[in-house]
Amino acid sequence: MKCPGQDSRYWKPGAIFDAKCPECGGEVEFFKDDTTRRCKNCGHRILNPSMDFGCASYCKYAAQCIGDLPPELIAQKEDLLKDRVALEMKRYFKQDFKRIGHATRVARYAEEIGKGEKGNLSVILTAAYLHDIGIKDAERLYQSTAAKYQEELGPPIARKILEDLGAKDILVEEVCDIVAHHHHPRNDDGVNFKCLYDADLIANLEEEQNKQTLNHDKLTDIINKSFLTETGKGLAKRVLLRV
Repeated sequence: MKCPGQDSRYWKPGAIFDAKCPECGGEVEFFKDDTTRRCKNCGHRILNPSMDFGCASYCKYAAQCIGDLPPELIAQKEDLLKDRVALEMKRYFKQDFKRIGHATRVARYAEEIGKGEKGNLSVILTAAYLHDIGIKDAERLYQSTAAKYQEELGPPIARKILEDLGAKDILVEEVCDIVAHHHHPRNDDGVNFKCLYDADLIANLEEEQNKQTLNHDKLTDIINKSFLTETGKGLAKRVLLRV
């Protein structure tokens, strides 16, 4: 199996090009489907500056098409995956802009907290986009948005989305585990869960505050007692207390 983008029969002018070696400045010839080339002058290994690996984050034929990605591109592939997850979340919720907006805000807060806590952003952001994915079925089956129903119904939907996108098993399992108890922290939860939990709590409190002004002392008490990370506490103070 070879997609048209990597089949030389479909190539256009510019599919073969020269790039400068960042080490010695020498010219290195690239074919558009090369992942890397070595500079003939100094031997430095160079990543293809023009290759688009976007499809590799979700296409089930990626391995046959371009082979194993170099180690330098694994993080890029995972970044592309979370972008696809965000798109699938929006497709799933369709015109439910309230849920889409909530998931997007949680992801934005989770990214900042994840960076501060040095968590795995691929897991954290994927979980952020999918944490409430069970809410539609909860409403349909139980006429309720209660946390226990979201946690019961969300993981199978999240799993299907991630497996269809070709996510790694280890990421799928961790994200589904987070979705399955995202309102209920456990003693042995890792940093990725804690980042998502704090981000969701900020978004929920922010939405509540937009409906009615919450008491400053009450908010301060919640922040001091309920948040699981120091970065989350700091962000909550900035967002909710304007500190």
